[in-house]
Amino acid sequence: MRVSEGSPLYGRDPLLRSLVPRLTGLALDERSRTAREHQGDLPVVLVTGYHGIGRSAVLAELAARYRERLPLAHVRVVAAEAAAFPAAPADGGIPVASTLVEILAELVRGLAPGLRRHFPVLVPGLFAVSGWHHGNAEQRDAACLRFARLLLACRLTGGDENTLRHAWATAVEGRLEARDAERAERGRSHQSGRDAVIAAVVAEYAELHQPTAAQEWYRRRFPRGAEGQNPLVLLGQWFQQGGDYRHAAEQTLMAAFLHDVAASYGRLRRWNREPWPLILLDDTHHPPGQGFLGLLLEHRAMPERPDHEELVVVATRLGGLPEDASDAVRRGLPDLVTSSGWERKGLSPSAGLLAVPLTPLSRDDILPLLVPDRPARPLHPFLASAVHSLTGGHPAVTTVLCAAVLDATGKGDSVGPRDLLQLHAEDGRPVTEALLEQLLPDRRQRDRLTLLSLARDSTAAEALAEHLRLQGPDQLPANSATDYLEEQQWQQLTPPDEPLVTDPLLRTLLLHEARRTSRAADDGRSWQDIHRFLRMHHAQRGESGEADALRHTLAAGNAEAVVAMLAEEFQSEQDEQAAAHWLLCLRYAATAPTPPAGEWTDDRMQVALGEHDGRHAGLHEIERCVNRLLHALWHVSEPHAQPDPDMCKAVGDELAYLSPRHPSWHAVLGQAARSWPAAARKKRPFPITGQ
Repeated sequence: MRVSEGSPLYGRDPLLRSLVPRLTGLALDERSRTAREHQGDLPVVLVTGYHGIGRSAVLAELAARYRERLPLAHVRVVAAEAAAFPAAPADGGIPVASTLVEILAELVRGLAPGLRRHFPVLVPGLFAVSGWHHGNAEQRDAACLRFARLLLACRLTGGDENTLRHAWATAVEGRLEARDAERAERGRSHQSGRDAVIAAVVAEYAELHQPTAAQEWYRRRFPRGAEGQNPLVLLGQWFQQGGDYRHAAEQTLMAAFLHDVAASYGRLRRWNREPWPLILLDDTHHPPGQGFLGLLLEHRAMPERPDHEELVVVATRLGGLPEDASDAVRRGLPDLVTSSGWERKGLSPSAGLLAVPLTPLSRDDILPLLVPDRPARPLHPFLASAVHSLTGGHPAVTTVLCAAVLDATGKGDSVGPRDLLQLHAEDGRPVTEALLEQLLPDRRQRDRLTLLSLARDSTAAEALAEHLRLQGPDQLPANSATDYLEEQQWQQLTPPDEPLVTDPLLRTLLLHEARRTSRAADDGRSWQDIHRFLRMHHAQRGESGEADALRHTLAAGNAEAVVAMLAEEFQSEQDEQAAAHWLLCLRYAATAPTPPAGEWTDDRMQVALGEHDGRHAGLHEIERCVNRLLHALWHVSEPHAQPDPDMCKAVGDELAYLSPRHPSWHAVLGQAARSWPAAARKKRPFPITGQ
């Protein structure tokens, strides 16, 4: 079955159906073999992109299509965790790993059944480096659980993993007690905690499984000065010693892993053109994932590496390429249809990378997601454009929104572009709440960003955080929120004069969530309270803060005050150069988010078309014109709504009316009257002469 147009994987076929089959030698969902593109030296495919772009979905699709058809391991890398027991994944779940050793152990567990190999070199090495502090029962039980799972996956023993874990813990503890008693009899001091454990683990493994060949392999990895020592014990000691010694031990473990993979493909399997094994590593931006890929790329970059294993690696990384990957080959999805375009150039480890950035969906990609599977009322004709304008083609957000649209219309509701953020997700929650939980997993940071996103920039956000008392021993200030966004690859370094949240989609979702959740607040965190504080904060800056003060005044629903200030400046300011500043204030104020529905009635169209002029009969005509202009501009400035033609025309008409009524601004206003309606129709920035 091909990836359907309604799938979030739509557009990923060049990666799924072209590149990976040419690397593995097996078609994605057919039994036919595929001509291999590379022999002897394969690239590491690194799929990059931001949250929700579909990185994990690509790996999940590959795992679903290739499982049980070739040797496959699928592992998700996570940050180091304090939990002692790594939970076994539920049926069909993805194993997680938070250290290099855990990654290797999970790869063994995934690949061993398909390779029909016991990893005779790597497994004893993993046992040797998995020592614990003597007396630490929690570390001991976690290590012995790993032992049990490895032995069962490699079919080196049978039984239940908990029974096997307990048996290993008992056996190692027995050896330690016997050694301590023997040393006490001889009047010797106890051996250091970890060294004693390493020796006991290696001795137990050697007694049960006789890893003679593995010991010889490891012995050749150490310098001559280490002759006479047990190489497995020495491997464990180097690993625990840290620093350069640990790096050497990790290199050895990687070499052992690749040696076992290479040895599993003998002449018969190659003659039968059996597909190469596939490992899928998700979220390798975490340090353990970076370490694994670094070691793999180092090994493959060796001019005379001993083992040329044919291991296909597809990994994902949040964000872009790492800074030290200057020699990686970059290819867009369309470039992968007939060839990867990869060839190793030079001996740099990063020369072994083939980077594939995932790209957002286009408007044409979104349209099929809005096709209902049953008869329903017709959709708004520009809904796909509105979804694309709102989401920027973000696959995860687009998929959720389109599903919410179809659900609402299936119930008989009418959904227009301005209703998208009012919808509900499949579980009944408001769609913005569900989306933000997915895009910003840390709830504490998410809650703070929801409030602080209302601020114009990082400086204002810091002031708001202090005003709301968000700082404290167990709370995080605004600058920590930007650190979180940068860590999550939503943005790069955030200057103090830039918005706290620079990603347009994320900022829009946070603004709407703040509007939804703050309207009932009675602790000084209501929509009105926050915008009142921010207005005063910017008003203190004088002329440089005027546009921001006006914007927060309008966001609070006080359009009359904004109109009065703009009209007063129009009538009193004579300097020709001030026209650009007036237009800038007007333009920026009109970007204000609308107040919560319960506190405000959206009559912007009626006001802009003059239907409410009778209510303002006592105002000067200039002030009534500014009122109509502001409301028309406010209506067309919503980023995700299709501009109304009448509103676009109203913007031009009102500016044209004002132009000849000012003694020195007529040229600048006349130019705006001509250019702003076209900019509004095309969703482009409103140009200002001289800016």
